[in-house]
Amino acid sequence: MSERTIRLEQVTVRVPVADGDLLILDTTSVELTEQRIALIGPNGAGKSTLARLVNGLATATSGRVSVDGLDPRTEGRAVRRRVGFTFTDPAAQLVMPTVLEDIALSLRRTHKHRAERDEAARAVLRTYGLEDLAERSVHALSGGQRQLVAMAGVLAIEPDILVADEPTTLLDLRNARMIGDLLLGLRQRLILVTHDLELAARCERALLVDGGRVVADGPAAEVVEHYRATA
Repeated sequence: MSERTIRLEQVTVRVPVADGDLLILDTTSVELTEQRIALIGPNGAGKSTLARLVNGLATATSGRVSVDGLDPRTEGRAVRRRVGFTFTDPAAQLVMPTVLEDIALSLRRTHKHRAERDEAARAVLRTYGLEDLAERSVHALSGGQRQLVAMAGVLAIEPDILVADEPTTLLDLRNARMIGDLLLGLRQRLILVTHDLELAARCERALLVDGGRVVADGPAAEVVEHYRATA
């Protein structure tokens, strides 16, 4: 199996509900090799579930998922070292009192000593222009700042792949553009779940997910136009 390939083979995802199982993702087979991939579609279509399969936050009911040859179900720790994940609401990730402490928390595995960890955290903040926020309470940040800090915490561990689940949904236009530009400029491979069709069109490839199925797949600009025409 070639490296740098995310592969779903005949994958379905079902979740138990009161009267049986609910099908979230129908039989799906895709191979993802591009650097920038957008997942678009209506709410509840299954696109976030598809994205979460990549790092094991969601588990396939049947079929097989592999990330660079690794199975998230059985090799979860190795996969999570390769795949970072950012949530729509950064409050789900910002758990320490200050910005510096939150970034340092991400580095606890690679930097055992507190002083080294703090210095490494400051270096991460400098990389993203956040050094002035080091001592700021995470609760005193603007929406854009919170999203940047959450992303910086994930990127601090230098994953190979970043999955961003609707990272601009809660942001105003200026901050959405800032976060979008940051994401598309990263060295990491990007899997972007988004309702921002302009941002999606800037990716190389897009998958349109609807009703738990991939109903269109191809060059991002073309898939976005198809979605606009059929929505």
